Amino acid sequence: MPLSTFFKKPVCVVLSSILMLGFSQGTIGADLSQESSSNGVETNKEGKPANVLILMFDDMRFDSFSYRGGPVNTPNIDALAAESTRFDNAMTTTGLCSPSRAAFYTGKWGHKTGLDDNVELYHTRLAELDLSEGTLIKKAADAGYLVGHVGKWHLGARGTELRGAEIDLAQGHEPRVRFSRVYTPTDKVTKVKGYYEGKLDANNEKHEYYNTLPGSYEDTEAYKKVIAGKQMLSQMAKDDRPFFGVISFNQPHPAYRVPEPYASMFDPSELELPSNYLSKRINKPLSQGGIWWPWHDVGHMTDMDWRKARAHYYGAIAMVDRIVGELIQYAKDEGIYDDLHIVLFGDQGSMLGEHTLYDKGPYAYDELMRMPLLIRDPDIAPRIVNRQVSLIDVTPTLTGMMHLEADKDFDGHSLLPLMKDGDKAEEGQVDKALYAYEWYNGSWFGIRAIRTPEYKFVWNPGEDLDELYDLKKDPGEVTNLIDNRDYLDVRRKMIELLMSELKRTEDPALTKLQHHAKFYLKESQNEKKAH
Repeated sequence: MPLSTFFKKPVCVVLSSILMLGFSQGTIGADLSQESSSNGVETNKEGKPANVLILMFDDMRFDSFSYRGGPVNTPNIDALAAESTRFDNAMTTTGLCSPSRAAFYTGKWGHKTGLDDNVELYHTRLAELDLSEGTLIKKAADAGYLVGHVGKWHLGARGTELRGAEIDLAQGHEPRVRFSRVYTPTDKVTKVKGYYEGKLDANNEKHEYYNTLPGSYEDTEAYKKVIAGKQMLSQMAKDDRPFFGVISFNQPHPAYRVPEPYASMFDPSELELPSNYLSKRINKPLSQGGIWWPWHDVGHMTDMDWRKARAHYYGAIAMVDRIVGELIQYAKDEGIYDDLHIVLFGDQGSMLGEHTLYDKGPYAYDELMRMPLLIRDPDIAPRIVNRQVSLIDVTPTLTGMMHLEADKDFDGHSLLPLMKDGDKAEEGQVDKALYAYEWYNGSWFGIRAIRTPEYKFVWNPGEDLDELYDLKKDPGEVTNLIDNRDYLDVRRKMIELLMSELKRTEDPALTKLQHHAKFYLKESQNEKKAH
């Protein structure tokens, strides 16, 4: 059923179905009942389980690659995209590293797993994803897969090893001792204070925002992960078992730090900038301007500083493309590429000065919410899928490909029908994406957002200001329409859709949203009566 049809239902009918009649697991409800009742996980286990390689990148936006018309020439990623299903409207679950990764590995939202904040960092209350959450890693190991993990995990020390990964390499800066002291950014506070005093780091740079690294590509931490990734692929090529391998990179996470030639690949003064670049946040939640990590304090940043940070980010994307090319070529050299299933994604996006924001924080702007997602299945013809999908959908998709046991409470659904048949596979279903931002390093926000291709509603229960955006007229999400009387009906419909999704996912936040929604729904009813 198209969203427009759903929106035409009277509010009393929709609310009664949402709040009184109950919902089947994995569906929105009886009135929107074309979604799979088994979370869309295909149970046909004919054929051999898939060999899977995950290429995960940190804080990687959706809009920088040349295959998307972006500013960075990315021939290797473009070539992979040409062999894959391109999900051009993929959304993360949370714009924060640990929660988004937990959602990927478990296929469940943080209110079910308990992992709804970063781990191992200053002021967070969490140390790890509970070991009872075995994740795709343990499921694959239990099913007889050779499981390997290289690079960033960010869900607790030794988490991959304790879940059965036989190859556990290149953990990088993450602790190897469980429940160790958290990293506290004292040095970053000092650095940012110095920038206000006019101090600069080596090369007259602000290293908390942009930095030209000494040496070359081969001297970077990212390259160490490339070497470890190749070692893992070699071990997998020699083993008769199916394999599930993850190579997870910290790049291009801020601060944007790259060596030459990537540091000077883009001229900061010639960059094309988006319409919401350095836009003032008017009628926006107070939390968006909070200093949740020292480098969020950007009052010292000049226009050129912002441009240099963006240029270094683009350089990082060019280096990421080199990484992808090397790993794919190595898989070919090892003779494992032809039947290799590859998933490439970023755990979330990142802000590069849009809305005068840096990095990530408690908000739901598209620059943070959207992410690249490519899935290569050598037995499925490449295509572009325009429907919105979620990072949480990748888990049931891989579960089907790998012949693993599906969790009954997966919150996502398999993407295999979309991969096989394109957008028509979900024709008649509401095109929607759910997003949450519960915590940031110990600070609670409780944000929930619902996105359609036309609109976005953001519920901010920790404040007295919510958000509504017309994505067609205002793709930069500059103008908050939450109190615009011309959008009262749209606002009502988006709130109802959000409530239906919270009901479907058994989110306890629904109770509070029901109370907050009463004002909006009453105002909408009064407006109808007045006319």
